[in-house]
Amino acid sequence: MSFAPVPPPIRRIDPDAPATIARPGSNGVAGAAAAIQEAVAERPGTKGERMRINDLSIAYGTKLAVREVTLPVRENEVLALIGPSGCGKTTLLRSLNRLTELTATAVSTGEILLDGQSTHELEATDLRRRVSMVFQQPNPFPMSIFDNVAFAIREQASRKPGKSVLQPQVRDALERAGLWDEVGDNLDHPALRLSGGQQQRLCIARALAAKPEVLLLDEPCSALDPKSTEIIEDLIVRLKEQVAIVIVTHNLQQAQRVSDYVAFMYLGDLVEYGPVDQVFNAPLAERTKNYVAGTFG
Repeated sequence: MSFAPVPPPIRRIDPDAPATIARPGSNGVAGAAAAIQEAVAERPGTKGERMRINDLSIAYGTKLAVREVTLPVRENEVLALIGPSGCGKTTLLRSLNRLTELTATAVSTGEILLDGQSTHELEATDLRRRVSMVFQQPNPFPMSIFDNVAFAIREQASRKPGKSVLQPQVRDALERAGLWDEVGDNLDHPALRLSGGQQQRLCIARALAAKPEVLLLDEPCSALDPKSTEIIEDLIVRLKEQVAIVIVTHNLQQAQRVSDYVAFMYLGDLVEYGPVDQVFNAPLAERTKNYVAGTFG
C-alpha cells in the first residue's frame, strides 16, 4: 500500500500583529538588543561613518511611514534596506538627500547627519551632489552619452568647461561605472538607444561624475534582465571601495550578494539591523526570521 506524501505544514503569521522589534527590553531577544546597539553604534577602529540617522520619523499627513529609526551609513560598506512593500524603506532612502520634502504633505522629526553636519543645514543642490540617487527606472537624459555624464560636471562648475576639460572626467565616471569599454568609441551615441542595463550604468556614471560621498540605489535592477543585474551587482561590490552605498531591494538574494549590513523594516519600524550573514542566517527577531524564510512579504 502506498500513501500520498504529506505536505509540510504551512506557517502563517498575522501581518497585523504587533512587530517583534529587536530593541532594548524586547522579550525573546535577550542579548539581541545589545548586539544591535553595538552594530548601530560607531565602533572605534572600524570604518568611519558618512551619514547617521538619529530617531528619524516621517509622516505623510496623518500616515506614519517611518518610526524612530536610527542607523549609520559607513564608508566602504553597502547597506541594504529590505522589507515588504509599504514598509518605509524607500521613504527612508529618499530622506537621506531630502527628496521626501518634495512631497507637500511630508513632515519629519529626528535628524540626519552627513559628515557630522545636519543635512538641513546644507543647500539642497549641494546635498544631492554629495548624496546622489539612482532610481528604479533608468532615466538618461535625451542627449548623447557624453553629455549625460558631463551634465553633472557642468552643473558644479562656476564656468562652463570645454570638452577637452570634460573628456577625462567623463571617461573616469564611465570607467567607474563599468561602461567605458562598451561606449568609449561612440560617446556621441544617443543615450536613449542604449540597452536597459547600459542606461542604468550610464545613470550610475552620471551620479558618480558629481563625486558623491554616498550613493543611493532604489531598486536599481528591478527593470533589468539577469545578465544586466549581474553586471550591476558586480559594479556595486567594486564601488563600495570608493563611495558608501545604500540600496533598497526586494530581492533578498541580491541583498545577500552585495551588502555588508542589512536593515529590515516592517510597517515603518526598524525591526533588525546587523551584518548580512547574521540577519539572514541567525536573525534575532522572529519577524525577520519569517521574512527571510519567505513566510510573508
